[in-house]
Amino acid sequence: MSQPNSKPKPKKSRARSAARLAAVQALYQQEMEGTPTPILLHEFHQHRFGQTIDEVTMVDAEMDFFDDLVRGVTARAAEIDGLVSKRLAEGWKLERLDRSMRAILRAGTYELIARPDVTVGTVIDEYLDVAHAFFDEKDVKFVNGLLDGIARDVRG
Repeated sequence: MSQPNSKPKPKKSRARSAARLAAVQALYQQEMEGTPTPILLHEFHQHRFGQTIDEVTMVDAEMDFFDDLVRGVTARAAEIDGLVSKRLAEGWKLERLDRSMRAILRAGTYELIARPDVTVGTVIDEYLDVAHAFFDEKDVKFVNGLLDGIARDVRG
């Protein structure tokens, strides 16, 4: 008997998943290097999407969705950081989290507040997939709990 998750994702879904991963990578790069958003977007459009890097062909991402995520997180940074910080344990500061973790939480939070066309379940599942690429199961559970709490805060 096949598992429901064993079916390949439709092309649009794969393109959105790739956009989410790329957005997290772009947000991480922006925090590390201070790259202005227009330059960052251009770099990803021209040199990342669909390119072969280290013998691995990068999946084409839905560029408009990617752009919305990166621009949206940047434009609403204070609001997003406030929502994430509110859900951290007492005594924890956002700055204490790994930069990759901050990028995942920021992108996921942006989708929850600004993309009502994407279901809460989809947002959380997609960012858990991204978290699995960078972190162990304990940290993935942390992402799950935080995004779930933020979803309750912003979507009821």
